[in-house]
Amino acid sequence: MNPLLQPFDTAPFSKIKNEHFKPAFLQAMEDARAEIDAITENKEEPSFENTIVALEFSGQQLDRISSVFFNLNSAETNEEIQKIAQEVSPLLSEFSNDITLNEGLFKRIKYVFDAREDLDLSLEESTLLEKKYKSFSRNGANLPEDKKKRLREIDSELSKLKLTFGENVLAETNKYEMHLTNEEDVAGLPEGEKEAAAQLAKAKEKEGWLITLDYPSYIPFMKYAKNRELRKELSLAFGSKGFHNDELDNQENVLKIAKLRHERAQLLGYETHAHFVLEERMAETPEKVQGFLNELLLKAKPAAEREFQELSQFAKELDGLDQLQKWDASYYSEKLKQKLFNLDDEILKPYFKLENVINGVFKVAEKLFDLKFKEVNNVDKYHEEVLTYEVYDQKDNFISLFYADFHPRKGKRGGAWMTSYKSQYKKDGKNIRPHISNVCNFTRSTSSKPSLLTFNEVTTLFHEFGHGLHGMLANTTYPSLSGTSVYWDFVELPSQVMENWCYEKEALELFAHHYETGELIPMELVQKIKESATFQEGMQTLRQLSFGLLDMAWHAQDPTAIEDVKAFETLAFTGTQLYPETPETCMSTAFSHIFQGGYSSGYYSYKWAEVLDADAFAYFKENGIFNKTIASKFKDNVLSMGGTENPMELYKRFRGQEPKVEALLERAGLLELRK
Repeated sequence: MNPLLQPFDTAPFSKIKNEHFKPAFLQAMEDARAEIDAITENKEEPSFENTIVALEFSGQQLDRISSVFFNLNSAETNEEIQKIAQEVSPLLSEFSNDITLNEGLFKRIKYVFDAREDLDLSLEESTLLEKKYKSFSRNGANLPEDKKKRLREIDSELSKLKLTFGENVLAETNKYEMHLTNEEDVAGLPEGEKEAAAQLAKAKEKEGWLITLDYPSYIPFMKYAKNRELRKELSLAFGSKGFHNDELDNQENVLKIAKLRHERAQLLGYETHAHFVLEERMAETPEKVQGFLNELLLKAKPAAEREFQELSQFAKELDGLDQLQKWDASYYSEKLKQKLFNLDDEILKPYFKLENVINGVFKVAEKLFDLKFKEVNNVDKYHEEVLTYEVYDQKDNFISLFYADFHPRKGKRGGAWMTSYKSQYKKDGKNIRPHISNVCNFTRSTSSKPSLLTFNEVTTLFHEFGHGLHGMLANTTYPSLSGTSVYWDFVELPSQVMENWCYEKEALELFAHHYETGELIPMELVQKIKESATFQEGMQTLRQLSFGLLDMAWHAQDPTAIEDVKAFETLAFTGTQLYPETPETCMSTAFSHIFQGGYSSGYYSYKWAEVLDADAFAYFKENGIFNKTIASKFKDNVLSMGGTENPMELYKRFRGQEPKVEALLERAGLLELRK
């Protein structure tokens, strides 16, 4: 009995074997095809109910199987799972094409779409109808047969290339180790970081210390290690993932992905991949995105250059450095930050024990949105480290199941993300509640200390939890409009706005207690956190803008003539470069957000959402950060509404006005440059 083909509420992880996946996919695709056939062969006149709603609720079992499988491929993968992913991804791509290129099905959808003015649909129903129609027209339903065939070939190839790209990045990360046996080589590292590195070495049956490219290992070494040559080695290893002209090289994959995306867009009648993508975004066009990024660049660059000059001067005075390099950035920034604010991550970490921060984010959610979190141990999970919670409202109504997975492992990709195992929707008089997951890579506990987070890790936890709330509080009728199924440049608002509570005294009082003494974080430290929040904001903004501009360089023009990934990237970075060029490194070959994830032509949305979040939090600040009225407006108009309406309309209903870029510039300390 294949557990994936039985009805299940929570994912039956402990019963699933790798050999269950492919047969489950094949069977679920066959069942979903039968559901599609039932729609197209229906002799009744096409209606919203018998065509659009029937299509919306088809293939649900396939969706559940896909979510289980691809979430495991990110959080707990192995070679066998990766091989299955390579096999099933093109099949899923083909299946998707079979639906969007099904002429009989599109004919029925178009019939309903053309009659929409006479149907008396609700706003959500209208949105669903438009979304279904567009998903077909934007995926080739109106193309002639020969172009449909080419579209299928492109989609199949892209699905494989993106997987290979991600597998190469993960393999590069896992492959590299810096094994140190000399005490001098770990000089500067805080005791906790040294202990973690020693524990890592011991786990691999080695003496001394082990440093890897996983963030909890990589970032502290770059920030604290005195040995400049070792920082250089680590920095170059990190920056050259997928750029070694070997079997894990991603240069060819990058070029193929960019060129196939462009060809696909042109097939569908769009100028570039960015034109295709941005049609379904708040930003609307590549020109608007470029304008937005360049406006911020104009404000941030003078500040960034001043900050870089200040940092260079500081490094020269401290250590006689003539030229700051990329591997010096974190080290001297941390030293300068300590000097200016007398603030060190190591002073802060004892106040941010992981369990306390988790409880803190739960308390913030309780005060804002009346939620209660209850840890449970009867939910099946894919790894013993995963924590599971049931979420309730104040009236004890079940809201969501929440999975949390916080530490790096060999089979887990780097970074932090939110995902879903089950969408929220309403059907047959029932409100089906969602299953949401947060996955992060935080510093582990050691033999002498619990898991203590850096302040950056604290904001990351709050960020991903914001995405989580967007999923948990979903309250829509249709699954494809639920939770985070919103325009991509709106999806970061709930996550980024949550980070703001990390800087507020009222919120920190809920959870920032010393792990040994229980003492509340001293208020002078809170003040320093706030003062240092805009430290090197110009440089940070420039860095984010450089990523957004690189993304647009790959996707907002014709890439067919590009032959050299590194040369193209160097050109794209021209206007944002502060540090000397390093020929050994290449960002594009490990830029998973745009070449593996869903951020192609969308990386700008982090900055776009910062404008929204700065403006939204300014509203809270004016009225109290735990103001129930404003929190309810945010919950009712943003968090619960998913993609049922244009996001700008939802935002204006919450805020009473459109967002102002000044809110971001003021928070970032860049407003005085806007003259």
